[in-house]
Amino acid sequence: MSTDTTTGTSPTPTADAPASPAPAGSGAGPRRGPGLPLRLLGMLGLVALLAVLPLVNLSIPGVLPGATYTPGTLQLMALALVFASLALTYHVIFGVAGLLSFGHALYLAIGAYGLGIVLDRTDLGLVPAMALTLVAGAVVALVLGAVGLRVGGISFAMVTLAFAQAGSVLIRRNSDVTGGEEGLRLDTTHVPDALVGVTDTRNLYWVAVVLLVVVFALVTWFERSRAGHVAAATRENELRVRVLGLRPFAVKLLAFVTGSVLAVVVGMVYLLLQSGATPRIASADFTLTILVIVVLGGLGSRWGAVVGGIVYTLLDQRLTALAASDAVEGLPGVLSVPLGEPLFILGTLFILVVLFVPGGLVGLGARLAGARSRAGRPAVAAGEDGP
Repeated sequence: MSTDTTTGTSPTPTADAPASPAPAGSGAGPRRGPGLPLRLLGMLGLVALLAVLPLVNLSIPGVLPGATYTPGTLQLMALALVFASLALTYHVIFGVAGLLSFGHALYLAIGAYGLGIVLDRTDLGLVPAMALTLVAGAVVALVLGAVGLRVGGISFAMVTLAFAQAGSVLIRRNSDVTGGEEGLRLDTTHVPDALVGVTDTRNLYWVAVVLLVVVFALVTWFERSRAGHVAAATRENELRVRVLGLRPFAVKLLAFVTGSVLAVVVGMVYLLLQSGATPRIASADFTLTILVIVVLGGLGSRWGAVVGGIVYTLLDQRLTALAASDAVEGLPGVLSVPLGEPLFILGTLFILVVLFVPGGLVGLGARLAGARSRAGRPAVAAGEDGP
């Protein structure tokens, strides 16, 4: 595999990565294996399981803070699904197109702060306010993407970082509009009652489930489209794409705008779920968190983004609770200090994944399944040779 000429990286191909298009004139189209209906049924079953969790009394000690029907647990699970959706939007930009962006959090902030400001300063209802925010986010993504993609590699990453830092400064300095350092509270005047209050956390959880399904479907559609195949080919060898007479800039811009606009949608749901927004979601640190999530789950994999978002959110919550527990405080200093810092543990886990599990959690699962399958083959063969 050749190294990406845009970013200097080459995302690890996985099972759900787009296959290379068949050569022109070969008459071969994309093959659909016999496992497709089974895979689709499995996905529908997973969605159904997620949808019924608020209706059952399921407890997972050490993972969830309480039963799945309680508001606190539903809040955490909904946040995990939102982060999984956000990781999917970054997967379009980095995993598919190979564009290393350090400013992806800016579009999450545009969605959250944009919707909050529109609801606070206008009399628009929730749906029109979301539509207006979406259009504004698309325009910003198109303009900033067209400017940033004039350069490549680390220069593109630095340009996106500069845009994100500018957005963060605007949020922090305009306290009369954005709330400044204290953040922006959601004005619920024009928000449906079903999405407001602790007792309606279940409805917000279902909104997060719908968000994940819609984002996953759109990302899958883009990745399997002609534009997605060209974006993946550009990631691998941009010069070859130019020689074929295609336009890498247009395809990269389309991928950038698609991922950014989907992040704006995620930001709007994030605002509703959290009942507000803070300047942290516009920071470069938050973009690095998204990058960690994608790499943790499995770079280049849609399911890796989903798994990474869910695992990271649950780990962050449980490690925060562990750091504040009496058990950690009673340990010797050499242990209590690192265990009292959740970011230290998450950073260590990230380093271990990069060093020893380059395919992420999804890649590790695939390798374990393959090893078990290979281990079972001799037994089957021996059985066939028997009497």
